[in-house]
Amino acid sequence: MSDPQALAMTRRGILTTGVAGVAVASTPAAALTETAPSPAAPPPTMKVTLKVNGKAGALDLDTRTTLLDALREHWKLTGTKKGCDHGQCGACTVIVEGRRINSCLTLAVMHDGDEITTIEGLGSPGDLHPMQAAFVQHDGFQCGYCTPGQICSAVSVLKEIRDGIPSHVSGDIVAAPQMTAHEMRERMSGNICRCGAYSNIIEAMLDVAKGVKA
Repeated sequence: MSDPQALAMTRRGILTTGVAGVAVASTPAAALTETAPSPAAPPPTMKVTLKVNGKAGALDLDTRTTLLDALREHWKLTGTKKGCDHGQCGACTVIVEGRRINSCLTLAVMHDGDEITTIEGLGSPGDLHPMQAAFVQHDGFQCGYCTPGQICSAVSVLKEIRDGIPSHVSGDIVAAPQMTAHEMRERMSGNICRCGAYSNIIEAMLDVAKGVKA
């Protein structure tokens, strides 16, 4: 009569052999070939000169680097915030050549030689920009994360209105836009405040628009 222990070992051996066979059969032939992986090609780079807050500097950047990442990671100007990274929240707003843009949606190489102003370039703790001071006075922020983008956008909005750039509010591309709360709300609609400080932001903007040059 067969030894039960020997029979059990035989069954284990059969199961082990079967599992190993399935593993080998399901492995692609390429994976069984001993070949060294080819080294990945380095990303293309380009030398870019940015003029940020009055100072020029050259950077050798991956051509895929956004302006937002160039400012935060290379210039170490972390006042400009990365929010949605899809151009929907406005936290990354900066002023380029006098106009506000979402820095997460544009490549740094597209702004070679451009004049760029971030929140750090508008004012300092001891010498606040009028819009910064108005935000403080009117409690235009709570958590503060969106505030740099809000302020850069607010400064640009007043300039847009003064320059006569039309919006959806007037509905007339010929008539000069007015410094009204309605006009400002429409133009600031791309800047989201999760804390809901919108009314205070508009009050700050109206205060600056009364006579202080923004």
